[in-house]
Amino acid sequence: MIVRLILIAVVVFFAMNMGASGLAPSFAAPHGARLIAKSRALLLFGIFVILGAITLGSNVAVTLGKGLLPTGLLTADVALVILASSAISLFLANILGIPQSTSQVTVGAITGAGLYFRHLNCATLFFKILPLWILLPLLSYALTFALYRIIYPPSSGNLHLYQRVFTNEKALRITTLAAGCYVAFAIGSNNVANAVGPLYGAGIVRISTGLLAVAPLFGVGAWAMGTGPLETAGSEIVPLGLISSTLVCFVTASLLLVASMAGVPQSLVQLNIFSIFAVSCIKNGHRCTMNHQVTRKTLLIWALTPVLAVLISYLLLAVFKGRG
Repeated sequence: MIVRLILIAVVVFFAMNMGASGLAPSFAAPHGARLIAKSRALLLFGIFVILGAITLGSNVAVTLGKGLLPTGLLTADVALVILASSAISLFLANILGIPQSTSQVTVGAITGAGLYFRHLNCATLFFKILPLWILLPLLSYALTFALYRIIYPPSSGNLHLYQRVFTNEKALRITTLAAGCYVAFAIGSNNVANAVGPLYGAGIVRISTGLLAVAPLFGVGAWAMGTGPLETAGSEIVPLGLISSTLVCFVTASLLLVASMAGVPQSLVQLNIFSIFAVSCIKNGHRCTMNHQVTRKTLLIWALTPVLAVLISYLLLAVFKGRG
């Protein structure tokens, strides 16, 4: 009973933190441009996260719950260790001011458990998850670079695009709001499963029940803990205008949905920031972007935090199972 209560508390904390970090990439642009009040942004974020979770969230939950650890090893106490390890790793990254992937720390924590039990589905990890972790951020960069290059820098060849965009302010406002809702939907389709997957694998909840119960916590977390670290990361790397922000939203959300349909837990944070890198490279050049202290710090923490989640999960299981 005590384990279940602690597990519920960890799930609530974990989900609320994911919601808080997901609000900024969804609605920072329309809210900053005063297209939508904060209260309405919070409401739309919560609604579309829930819609994404209940429609497309099951594939990723199955991968996290059944695809990496054999059935029977993922018990309630092991699920607690996995989620606690994920939350600790995420918390340490937040202290350093770097938005981290909840998907990657969750997979890292499950991997730590698999290494401890010496039963890990390496085929799922190395041939399904890791290839998309490499490919999709690169695609996010390449697609954003190619699309943004069409309209920036301004020239005689693309002025007609500017005229079409800026002379129809109403369409631009609607597109920007739609992009925010689209990102929130994609977050629901992928990231809610980070908390639900281990619970499903342990036989504690059904997928549909878990997704429906956890998804609203994202909205609660967004309301309670603000806009999250991505807003700062975006402004520090390169200032984003309304059009570039909308482009980043559509590219990253589309790729996140691809991952969700493939059943791969994928980082919105990394897709988003690689997309922002593309905008920065066009405006400031590749050398300036890659030498930026935020870029270097971000890449370093991204490499270390999943490894930290593996170690924490492994050590916690060694301590508690050893005592048991």
